[in-house]
Amino acid sequence: MQLPLAVQLPDDETFVSFYPSDNAQVVAAVKGAARAEGKRVLYLWGKGMSGRSHLLHAACALAAERGAPAAYLPLKARDQMAPAMLEGMEKLALVCIDDVGAIAGDAAWERQIFDLYNRALETRDGAHLIITAQAPPQQLGIVLPDLISRLDWGVTYQLHPLDDEGKLAALQLRAGLRGFTLPDDVGRFLLNRLSREMRALFDALDLLDKASIAAQRKLTIPFVKQTLDL
Repeated sequence: MQLPLAVQLPDDETFVSFYPSDNAQVVAAVKGAARAEGKRVLYLWGKGMSGRSHLLHAACALAAERGAPAAYLPLKARDQMAPAMLEGMEKLALVCIDDVGAIAGDAAWERQIFDLYNRALETRDGAHLIITAQAPPQQLGIVLPDLISRLDWGVTYQLHPLDDEGKLAALQLRAGLRGFTLPDDVGRFLLNRLSREMRALFDALDLLDKASIAAQRKLTIPFVKQTLDL
């Protein structure tokens, strides 16, 4: 897998660990792109912690399993990258562009993404592109009209955030993959007492997993209170 930065993708953010809830159609489309199937360009948008980056990490992992070259570009870190690095990426199997709205107003980046988009479509067996953002293309503040048009041209999916029951199910899925059980009452306690952002909840779950192994105890509300100082 080709990465534009010294980025270590989270090895726990795969399709297996992604709880789809109302996003099953989106997951299927992203899997297809990672397998070089389906539409050439996907645009995913969703507010907050809706799972956009998780799906891109999962797509890159699936491409790597196939031995297909892929690139992941986290545009929030664009200060560590040069726009020219996009040149030639249309020859990869998969290019995942995360948070395209982060480059809104940057003429060099806007032009390079527009050019990459065109080259990917014009190249025989060109890259599948998966592009994410927090809003539809017209609401990103992008200045280059042609780029807005291009982003709006592909297949667009909205990622729906998880409700509390979905977050509980996602936590229990993650716990099961790590080999332990998260009781319903403990999961709801975490949702009521911690940040509702999934990354923060997953981090707390990882800490509790390690603490329960060290203490040889099951997860209970008293143990969670003691471990997390709640």
